Amino acid sequence: MDMNQYLSMFIDESNDHLQSLNEKMLELENNPEDISIVQVIFRSAHTLKGMAATMGFEDLASLTHKMENVLDLVRNEKLTMQEPIFDVLFQSLDALESMVQDIMAGGEGKADVSAIVAKLQAIENGEASVADAASEISAADTSSSSTALSLDEFQASVLTQSITDGQGAVFVHVTISKSSQLKSVRAYMVFDLLERSGEVIKTEPSVQEIEQDQFDYDFSLYYITQMQPEELQQAILNISEIEKVEVVPLTLEMLGQIASNEAAATVEMPLIEEKKAEVNKNDKGTAKPTKPAADKSSAKPAGAAVGNRTIRVDIERLDVLMNLFSELLIDRSRLEQLASELDHSDLIETVSHMSRVSSDLQNIVLKLRMVPVDTVFNRFPRMVRDLAKSLDKKVDLVITGAETELDRTVIDEIGDPLVHLLRNAVDHGVESISKRIEAGKPETGTIQLRAFHSGNHVFIEIEDDGAGIYRDKLLKTAVSRGVVTEAEGELMTDEQVYQLLFAPGFSTAETISDISGRGVGLDVVKAKITSLGGNVSIHSTPGHGTNFSVQLPLTLSIIAAMLIRLGEEKYAIPLSSIVETAIIKKEKVRYVHGSKMISFRDSMIPYVSLSKVFNVSGYTDDEEDEVEIVVIRKGEQLAALAVDDFIGQNEIVIKTLGKYLPAIQGISGATILGDGQVALIIDPNGFIK
Repeated sequence: MDMNQYLSMFIDESNDHLQSLNEKMLELENNPEDISIVQVIFRSAHTLKGMAATMGFEDLASLTHKMENVLDLVRNEKLTMQEPIFDVLFQSLDALESMVQDIMAGGEGKADVSAIVAKLQAIENGEASVADAASEISAADTSSSSTALSLDEFQASVLTQSITDGQGAVFVHVTISKSSQLKSVRAYMVFDLLERSGEVIKTEPSVQEIEQDQFDYDFSLYYITQMQPEELQQAILNISEIEKVEVVPLTLEMLGQIASNEAAATVEMPLIEEKKAEVNKNDKGTAKPTKPAADKSSAKPAGAAVGNRTIRVDIERLDVLMNLFSELLIDRSRLEQLASELDHSDLIETVSHMSRVSSDLQNIVLKLRMVPVDTVFNRFPRMVRDLAKSLDKKVDLVITGAETELDRTVIDEIGDPLVHLLRNAVDHGVESISKRIEAGKPETGTIQLRAFHSGNHVFIEIEDDGAGIYRDKLLKTAVSRGVVTEAEGELMTDEQVYQLLFAPGFSTAETISDISGRGVGLDVVKAKITSLGGNVSIHSTPGHGTNFSVQLPLTLSIIAAMLIRLGEEKYAIPLSSIVETAIIKKEKVRYVHGSKMISFRDSMIPYVSLSKVFNVSGYTDDEEDEVEIVVIRKGEQLAALAVDDFIGQNEIVIKTLGKYLPAIQGISGATILGDGQVALIIDPNGFIK
């Protein structure tokens, strides 16, 4: 059977389970006595193991199996979670993530995890002496690749009656050698032996699945027989390629315990065959269904058809849909212009209705591309935990606004900058435990990671309650490194001084480590965010903490813009960068140190003639008595762009200039207007340094 067609589904669901495991492990670390969290972790690990085994990734399945054994001891209260155990389990998760990454890159998902397996085995062996017969059943059961064996009322009553009548009832777990080429045949031989000496009450997987080879190398069953457990075990071991057999006699007390723990012990194993059938119903597997959204706080029945309201859609399909709609938007603008020129009432009414419908469609298409920032935020708690541990600090990461949505294009690019900012907050922002105690602060530092909407932008803030930024110390470092002179530093505002942190090669770390001190990071952060049409601002109070605020556009595909004219040419300026428009008299333009400046709200800002920058023929603002200007913003800096005329506001589709044109300073792309003319999109960041 060719499993490659299901590989993308396996990768998607594996990443989901690994993320869930990381989140729940962090939650368990804060509440180590909460067994319900362990149950959720166990179910995710068990599901991941079954999927990996089905796809043939044995190393991944084996490591997860060892994790299961440890978790099983914990959930049965035979083992208490301690810091060393958390560390080993986190190491296991890192190894699993590396294997999945290798599979994504086209590898076989193999890795040398012998050291981690040895640690897990040591943890497991350390608690073996306290395990009783009932926990043996649970361990044997949950170590298989099937779901935990549960008994319905009829099956439980049959076993109970058999024990009451003096017949033997046992739990059997059989493991077949992984070198076996005919595992279903070996399983058939086991069942043939059992049926000659007793009655099989329940199997997992089902007999049909075993006959069709749809199981891992082990299976479990409840069995009624007069044979002694040792005799039964030896009889099964005599079958070729049977690696291990566990036989545990059942008592009425054990059956009662199994019945009482049945709901908690049931593990939801996603049947990949069901997924295959579901995918085949769709368009040949490119649209992939997600698992039902379940309430993680409680175990719901496996059969509940609740929450299956989402599907996974290939990203390329969304991109194609967006491109097609972009063309529709261009045609809509053209029709609106033609209807206005022809002045035909019926045509105007029809076009107006089409415009309203297409506007609704535009909102839906844009929402399809919107992704919660939680997809980026969810990997940060684990990162902060590991980083704080390596620095011997105590740090709490508090996330708010994770449901805030951003365009997928922005989401794909924003992860690395946020990683740099968070590492900076943990390393430079939050003080050591001893320094926090000296300052009268709690020994545990707090980092706030917030996301929220404001207008057509999304703001992401990273705020710590650490030492803050001391202006004099920062300026001294900047001067010593030649970033600014002492004279320049004295004239700078606090915000301008803080922005020196983004200078290339600048670092305030006194020692170089694998975390910081090499002068790389924050300059990359600013470059990336600026390329996305956003900006970063810093606010800090010495001794109390620092706030990094990242402003990002909601989308990079369709934007609102101001259309302006320069001679015979038209240009578009993003509305998000415009402060205001105005008309000024020529005598208001002054020369300061050889550069043109104008007075704007009690300050002097640069005056830029776009006709000269772009060498536009047929127009120059030098010949005008009054000049139209557009005041643009980049962070806290402003500039005035001189234009010929204002056309109006419009929604435009951003098109790249293509690889055949070199990068043009001040131009970020192009758009097609309603009359078919191409208008260049002005990049405000290109005019403000």
